[in-house]
Amino acid sequence: MATIVSLHAHPDDEALLTGGWLAQRARSGDRVVLVFATDGDAGLSDVEGPLGAVRRGEGEASARALGAARVIWLGHADSGMAASPTRGPGRFVDVPVADAARAVADVLDAENAVVLTGYDANGGYGHPDHVAVHHVARAAQALAERRPLLLEATRDRTGLVRLLRVVRPLARFLPGLTLPSDDIYADPASVVRLDVRDAVEAKRAALAAHASQATGGVRTVRILLALPGPLARRVLGREWFVEVP
Repeated sequence: MATIVSLHAHPDDEALLTGGWLAQRARSGDRVVLVFATDGDAGLSDVEGPLGAVRRGEGEASARALGAARVIWLGHADSGMAASPTRGPGRFVDVPVADAARAVADVLDAENAVVLTGYDANGGYGHPDHVAVHHVARAAQALAERRPLLLEATRDRTGLVRLLRVVRPLARFLPGLTLPSDDIYADPASVVRLDVRDAVEAKRAALAAHASQATGGVRTVRILLALPGPLARRVLGREWFVEVP
């Protein structure tokens, strides 16, 4: 049995980016530990009441669906999107990388982890907290007593860039939809693609746990959960990583 520590910016990122692979590893007997930098309280949602508390509960439910053994909350504040940042204290992007990385490295050491997951250099689609995860994960890898393999969750950006160029002219008619630039995720030459089709149901259950993120406009979680079975297996059945030895 090996231990995998999976670092994420907000609840729902674990399901969207790594849910299938984490479910596979948990099912095979590995110990999966989820670490969330923030509770996602700046996310878009129609849910009433404190969103951070709701999303923490959703993150715990998602962890159970994936078979994770432990969930850790680092307690930083959601920094918001680049175009609409939050202004309060304790934002994740304002935390010195060395300090945040030390906290993650402490988890790696306590768990004797052999694998750490982070995000690619673009932070996927450029969210400031995702970019911060990239830097924090790389620094934590270097700080850990037992340097783990680092897998940076990403996607092959080729098809996404084509889709963005089609959708951008329609964006103003789709409330709640924020479109990034073409400089997203990773070049296909640098990624490893994994087949996670046998874990799609667990991944869908984890996505369904994030009910708050299926509200507030056009949302990725809502779209993915609406896919019929065969198409869901095709869309959700692949995950991508950049391997950092």
